[in-house]
Amino acid sequence: MPPEPHEIFAADCRACPRLAAFLEDVRAKHPEYHAAPVPSFGPLDARLLIVGLAPGMHGANATGRPFTGDYAGVLLYQTLHEHGFASAPESVGVDDGLELLDCRITNAVKCLPPQNKPITEEIRTCNGFLAAEITAMQPRVILALGKIAHDAILRAKGLPLSSLRFAHGAGHALDAHTRLIDSYHCSRYNTQTRRLTPAMFNELFARIRSDLG
Repeated sequence: MPPEPHEIFAADCRACPRLAAFLEDVRAKHPEYHAAPVPSFGPLDARLLIVGLAPGMHGANATGRPFTGDYAGVLLYQTLHEHGFASAPESVGVDDGLELLDCRITNAVKCLPPQNKPITEEIRTCNGFLAAEITAMQPRVILALGKIAHDAILRAKGLPLSSLRFAHGAGHALDAHTRLIDSYHCSRYNTQTRRLTPAMFNELFARIRSDLG
C-alpha cells in the first residue's frame, strides 16, 4: 500500500512488488547488506533538503545511509563539508560519527531498483514519503540531484511536471517559502565525463549557503 499522508518513512515498506522482490534477492546474495528501504539522513528541522534518485547497490543499499559507500557520495559529502553542512568530508558508514548540519539527504525512491532505474509507478508510489517529509521540514531550499529528483519534488508539491523545467543551476520558487535548485546528479558517469565538475557543484553550494546565510 502507498504511504499514509503523515508517513515520512516506513522501514518495512513493500508497496512496490518489483522492488520488494529485488531486495529479497539482494539480501540472499549479500546477507551483510542493509538491503531494505533507506531512511533519510540529517535533522528534520534542517533548512536544506537534498533529494537524490535511489540507493545504489553497493552504496546506500549496503550501508543504510544515503550516498554512503559509493562514488556518488564522494563529491557530495566533500562539498557539504566545505560549505559547513557536514561535520566531516567523508561518509563511510552509519557508525562513523558524521553529522549533517542544517542539511538533510533523502531519495526520490527509498529502495534499490534493478539497474538503478526505478519505473514511473515506483516513483509515484514512493512520492508520498517525500511529500510528507517536505511538509514536515518546510525547508528553505531543496536541491534536486537530477531530473528524476526534480520531477519527484514537483509531484510532492502538487505541481505539474511541465511547470518548472529542469536545468543544471536553475532556481525555481516552489512556493513563498521554498526554493528549488537543480543540479546534475553527482554520479560517477557525470563527474568522470565532466558534465558535472567539482567547481560547478561548489558554485551551487556557495549559492545555497548565501541564500541560507
